[in-house]
Amino acid sequence: MQRLLVALLAALDAAIAAAVGLAVVLAPFTLLWTLAFGLDADWGALWPVSGTLWQFGHGVPLEVVLPDALLSGLGISKDAARFALSVPPLALLVFTLLFAARSGRRAAVAGRWISGVVGGTAAFAVLAAAVAVSCRSDVLRAPFAAAIVIPVAVYAVGALAGAVVHAWSEGDDGPIDLLRDRVDGWGEWAAVPGEAVRGAVVVTIALTGASALGIAAMTLLRGGEVVALFEAAHVDALGALMLTIGHLAYLPTLIVWAASWFAGPGFSVGVGTSVSPAGTELGVIPGIPVLGLLPEHSSIWMLVSVLVPIACGALAGWMVRSRLVWEDTAHGYGPRAAIALSIAALSAGIAALAAVLASGSIGPGRLAEAGPAVGSFALAVGTEVLIGAAILLLAPRHPDELAEERTDRWNTEMARYTTPVD
Repeated sequence: MQRLLVALLAALDAAIAAAVGLAVVLAPFTLLWTLAFGLDADWGALWPVSGTLWQFGHGVPLEVVLPDALLSGLGISKDAARFALSVPPLALLVFTLLFAARSGRRAAVAGRWISGVVGGTAAFAVLAAAVAVSCRSDVLRAPFAAAIVIPVAVYAVGALAGAVVHAWSEGDDGPIDLLRDRVDGWGEWAAVPGEAVRGAVVVTIALTGASALGIAAMTLLRGGEVVALFEAAHVDALGALMLTIGHLAYLPTLIVWAASWFAGPGFSVGVGTSVSPAGTELGVIPGIPVLGLLPEHSSIWMLVSVLVPIACGALAGWMVRSRLVWEDTAHGYGPRAAIALSIAALSAGIAALAAVLASGSIGPGRLAEAGPAVGSFALAVGTEVLIGAAILLLAPRHPDELAEERTDRWNTEMARYTTPVD
């Protein structure tokens, strides 16, 4: 397929991704605007607020400046009139990342992944710049450069990851194949890069799933506290709907917090607070319903939760080990140790990036610190994953294991040449 056509199709994908994200933000706010203010509402203020929240959903930090009329009406102190808001709802960021990865993979399938990634990223940059220019709000203020660079970086990373992964596995008759040929010349060490990335992906998916299950379990155990906070908010059906949508948008952020809890360091919900398996110290926290899921007490048995990241590392080690035996490579301890270390390092890097995105300020005063600590979370995940992965990858290979894998490989190869008889 021609480069120009691939670039145009990738640009269309980027436009769809941006439009869908904006529509997801704009639709509920349009409903809220209509029901709350009627047809006489100031519709000119709807787009700036929605566009700024779209930027916020991609990780752009905001500065909230409350007008004097609102301060006097709600009885809020002037000290809280200006504060930072930098813990975003990561659902929108995840959507853009996955949509961009799909677009990058399609460009790689077409054989022009560089053109696709460049075209899609350029189109998304133009749209992000248009949103940044047109969405200037007096209440929600985003740094102009960050409002463009951060959303574009999210899309570029997703598109590049989707394209490179497909090109690495299927070939691209270009730079990825040249790199793959060089790596294949490393002998037993050639398996290290690919298996390290594969293992880190397994760890990320497994830890994300375990954290989501943990949130589901806390919802069952402490659902009453969440309902009580909904009732204490004294909102009508529309307000409850908007709160629920907000909670769903913050679900990926909460998953990162839960992963940090499983890893051991935990997270904070304000200055001087801590929620971890070792103990829970909470002062006065906002009456946000979802915060009712926070455990009030801790138990020595909660320290067993650190086995979850270790188990995720062991799962990654087992899957990589099976693949190495299947391909009859990386026989020595050196390559396998390098794979285990690389899986742990990549997992720690992913944890650090997730912590950066899911931590920051959620309000004025003591609420200026919330979320997991980046260094502690990354170190804990890296160490625990290394333990689990090393146990599986460095364990001696049993002769029966080798024989079974070779038998399976033989049967698979023979099945390609066997025609079923009706």
